[in-house]
Amino acid sequence: MLNLAKGQPVDILIRKLCKSLVTPDKKKMRVIDLQSVRLISSKKKVTRREAETFCLENNVVPIRYLRNIGTIGIEGQLKLLRSTVAVCGAGGLGGTIIELLARQGIGHLVIIDNDKFAENNLNRQIIATESDLRKSKVKIAAARVKKINSAVVISAVNKTINSKNIKEIIMDASVVLDGLDNLKTRRIVARACDELEIPFVHGAIAGFSGELMTIFPGDKGLNDIWGLSADENGCGIETYTGNPAATAAVIAAWEVQEAIKIITGIGTPVRNRLIFLDFAEGTFDEISLL
Repeated sequence: MLNLAKGQPVDILIRKLCKSLVTPDKKKMRVIDLQSVRLISSKKKVTRREAETFCLENNVVPIRYLRNIGTIGIEGQLKLLRSTVAVCGAGGLGGTIIELLARQGIGHLVIIDNDKFAENNLNRQIIATESDLRKSKVKIAAARVKKINSAVVISAVNKTINSKNIKEIIMDASVVLDGLDNLKTRRIVARACDELEIPFVHGAIAGFSGELMTIFPGDKGLNDIWGLSADENGCGIETYTGNPAATAAVIAAWEVQEAIKIITGIGTPVRNRLIFLDFAEGTFDEISLL
């Protein structure tokens, strides 16, 4: 058994602090509250992430994750807690992605963005508030995550993504999520993910429309959607079509679901096919890339 410090081994401490619970479907489960997790972290001089991991390894569920367990199980939650997810961009897509991943219990978030919040971000960028204008997006995102889930480890990378730095930034990621706003940077990230053999979840929005696909190493990718000669200027089409809050929220949520499926091994990722959503018409189209 693990014995991280003088005194009681951590498994004994967990058993003393946890309590029994009967789920609505009459299953018995052992759970532990946030205050007790903090106590374990303090007494054993380990991080909150480590404390939660020890609990799950002993089949004790931190109450904050209780509503996850019916979907992904204790083993799935452990996989999330042990994982690293990189989010490229902390704006409309990225901000919602970050929020949802923190609540789901991803253990380590790498957040990459060099921008600061502007007033025109307030319509959709869930992390932005009026008091955050002109402040670093990654710093505000990191502070937000800590308020949501103190167990999450955060690497806030305040840099412009380019072909020289991206591999080093994302090299430890289990999956990389697209919160970007231009094709040029997306190509750079997608290429790096392919070379590092990391799945890349692509999402993009424009007005009432959004698209999504997951690209595993060796899969059909962005070049198969747009070709090699597509316009790669510095801003995306949403600059012209607009980007309502709900459009960004739906695509961001779907990206997070893809990441959860990849990490836990539950479900079928959207591979070699592009999902296109038209919210104005209420239509859903799927384009096969095979």
